Order: sequence, then structure tokens, then C-alpha cells
Amino acid sequence: MDGLLGALADPMRWRLVELLAERPRAVGVLAQLAEARQPQTTKHLQVLERAGVVISQRSGQRRVYALRPGVLRELAAELVRLADVAERAGGPLETFERYGAGMAVERLAAEEPGWADGRSFAFLRSLPAGPELVWRHLTETALLSRWWTPDDLHVSDLVFEARPGGRIVLEYRDLDDTGGVDPVAGRGEGSVSVARPGEHLAYRLSPLLPEGGLAFTSHVDLGLRATDDGTDLDVRFRITGSAVESADFVAGIEIGFGQSLDKLAATLAAPSPGGGTSDDEDSRSTR
Repeated sequence: MDGLLGALADPMRWRLVELLAERPRAVGVLAQLAEARQPQTTKHLQVLERAGVVISQRSGQRRVYALRPGVLRELAAELVRLADVAERAGGPLETFERYGAGMAVERLAAEEPGWADGRSFAFLRSLPAGPELVWRHLTETALLSRWWTPDDLHVSDLVFEARPGGRIVLEYRDLDDTGGVDPVAGRGEGSVSVARPGEHLAYRLSPLLPEGGLAFTSHVDLGLRATDDGTDLDVRFRITGSAVESADFVAGIEIGFGQSLDKLAATLAAPSPGGGTSDDEDSRSTR
């Protein structure tokens, strides 16, 4: 595929492909129609032939070239497949475009400090695990790190002290950046306000701006309620102290936090290493 793309990338060679799509032609005629010298045209045709785009045969003193349509159809099919992957419903491209639209709106609104104060968000997830196991995933760093980021990021530094006054640090990087080659995608610092195991967790977390200031302070309240099938997690998210520069952060709250909670639900629904579900593990841990 690399050789094919390289062969087609040259404008002159692409012009030859267009001419050969009409009908097979001899080298001299192709050079005339392409307004190029014959030796140059011959070299380009040889590149195309090595890449499998064209074939040739000698007829008397003439060498005639013809296009191989099947190769182009294979390339077209692969390009269509890639486009379909990128455009899949609910996929990363859709999220990227939605986030871009949100940033444009929030940047227009961010005219002075405090512009987003009082903004609130609500999330509700029915989780397939009991309150005790859900609590562990909300407070234990080894479990938190599995889900506490949007889909395209991973946790690179995490501190969560699950007690009133306990310290919180959350840092994340691009999902594929395992070597620290890209700047940190985000970092937040805060503290725990309420920690009642299996019932109620509340904390404050402030994303940091690139220069180190606070973008805003999020006040996050999580209530856990046992159900017949697991746990209902009710999340309330409220903003105070918003800086003008926080628009991009605010634009990502609904998407990013929602994706994180979806990852939490998927993590809890996944089979445990010993077989069974996470809910089974929760049941065993409370016996």
C-alpha cells in the first residue's frame, strides 16, 4: 500500500493515470498529452508499473501502457473503510467535533472572571455492582486509574486520600503517550469534603491552567444507592471561581465526565480475573 500511495502521490504520475483510464496509450503519446519529455514520462510509467498500477506490452517499436483498474478499486475500498471507521456513530471524530463546537460557544461566553460560576451538571449511572465495590472504584487509586479520564486519555499521576480533608491529584496524558513525549493533557488538584463509605463522597477539584493558575473549582457530589441490580450513582457537578481562560475546560465537562462514568460502568460490568463479574467479587468481599 505504501508503494502504491507513493506512486500516485506525484502530480505527473496522477496525470498519466488519468490518461490511461481513458484507454491504453503508447509512451510517446502519453508524453505529448502530459506535456512532458519522453524519458521523464518513461521513468514515471516505470514507477507506476512497479507499484502495480499499470501494465505494459511492446507492440512493434512502441511500448503501450494500460491501467489496472482492480488496484485502484482496492485502494478506493480501503479509503472508504478508513472513512467509515472515522465517521462511525458515537466515535472519536464525532466527539472531537462536538467538543470543538462547545469550545467555540464557551469562548464567546467567557468575557470576565466568574463567567461560568454556578454552572451545574448532573449525571446518573446504574452500575452493575454493589455499593461497596462501587465505593472502592471511586476511592482506591489502583481502581480509579482504570476509568477516571475521558476515552482518549490515561491517568499518569493520581493521589486520592478518601477522608475528609484528604488530598487529590489527577494528571492525565494522551492515551497513546506512554513515554511522556507530549505535554500533559490536564492536571487537577483538590481535596475530599465528605467520605461515607458506600453512601456519599464529595470533593473539590480544580483544573490547572497551563501557567499554573486555577481554571475553576468543581464541587462534585456523588451519592450511592443500592438497588436490586447494583447501585445507582447520582453525580452533581457545580462550578465556582471560573477564570476567563477556563472556557476550553468547561466545554469538556459534560463530554469528559460522562465518558469517564461510562468507563466506570464498563469496568464494573467486565468479568473479574477469576471468572464471574465484578458484582460477584463485591458479594464475596462483603461476606
